Amino acid sequence: MLYMYGVFAVSLAVLLVLGVVEQRRHDRNLDRIPVRVLVNGIRGKSSITRLVAGALRGGGLRVVAKTTGTAARYIHPDASEEPVYRKFGIANVVEQIGIVRRAASERPDVLVMECMAVQPALQEINQQKLIKSTIGVLSNVREDHLDEMGPTMDDVARSLSRAMPVRGVCVTAEKARRAILEKEARRRKCRLIGVDPDDVSDAEMAGFRYFTFKENVAIALAVAAELGISRQDALRGMYAAPPDPGVLTVEEYLSHGRLLRFANIFAANDPRSTVMNFQQLLDQGRIRPPILTLVNCRPDRIERNAQMGRIVPDLLTETLILIGHPTRSARDAVPRGWDGQLLDLGGPTREPEEIWHRIVSAVPGEASMVAVGNIHGQGERLLAHMARLRPEVRT
Repeated sequence: MLYMYGVFAVSLAVLLVLGVVEQRRHDRNLDRIPVRVLVNGIRGKSSITRLVAGALRGGGLRVVAKTTGTAARYIHPDASEEPVYRKFGIANVVEQIGIVRRAASERPDVLVMECMAVQPALQEINQQKLIKSTIGVLSNVREDHLDEMGPTMDDVARSLSRAMPVRGVCVTAEKARRAILEKEARRRKCRLIGVDPDDVSDAEMAGFRYFTFKENVAIALAVAAELGISRQDALRGMYAAPPDPGVLTVEEYLSHGRLLRFANIFAANDPRSTVMNFQQLLDQGRIRPPILTLVNCRPDRIERNAQMGRIVPDLLTETLILIGHPTRSARDAVPRGWDGQLLDLGGPTREPEEIWHRIVSAVPGEASMVAVGNIHGQGERLLAHMARLRPEVRT
């Protein structure tokens, strides 16, 4: 028995030494990167990461960036990119060590990293041990991940604040809980910079070839200003930056004399962001009634399924289409009094070809459909099928 205790103690000592050595090696890599930007928040992190990287490139800085969202990407200083390899396809915050090592080898002026931690303790570790950012971004506080960061929205704000850089700078577009963020920033001797989306003009937004929010652009401009980059140079760099694969798009499909405008809002996830995306597309005339709403349900996102069901009236839904499973989690959350039609195409094995055929059959000549919820599962399968449609079907 004493021998086993001895082996256990020696093993712990070896692991401790290896951990210390690895941390020192990692710290040396961090020291080779003068400025490190960590992008945190509930919505828009991937887009903001790309916008910040683009803005800084526009100012002549050598920038490496890494996103985590819809499709994790490593972005080189020349803006070329490649997927982040993950063993077994599983994301883990420890992968940031390898990203920092690789980034340091490219000798950048700035590293822009999207925060991939959700649990509050991991967010703190990600900042204090893995990234040690000099500039932080806290995009917003929204109704998501309440089971891990909640239960209240105030709790979410405090949890996200754990990634603020101590004695650094943090940029945010959050307004409703700005007071909480300011208190958390003071605790860390961090200078909080609040941005106003109204400071970004419609003319400046017209330069983007894809859909993005003024809040995201305002944040990127503020980060660029902190590093001495002019607004003109920052905008030029952002216009040239490649968008995230999950960026909001609207495409038209023509089938059997029916025209369907398809708005992919899967990446929004939370109800507030989803409604905001929908309203902007409606205001811009990119979608118009009649509106079909497609909710993709997942067994590991029951509460999110319900959130999407609750906002059906806010999306001006005339026909609600449910896919994935369990669809009941969304169906039961639809507010009483909604008098639209319901088309339940749920199930984990239903073929996407059948789903698409049933959707097209529900189109009354011409309509718009917004896809909401979460992309994984049946949502991904349906999108893959739609991408393969013949040219005469897809326009």
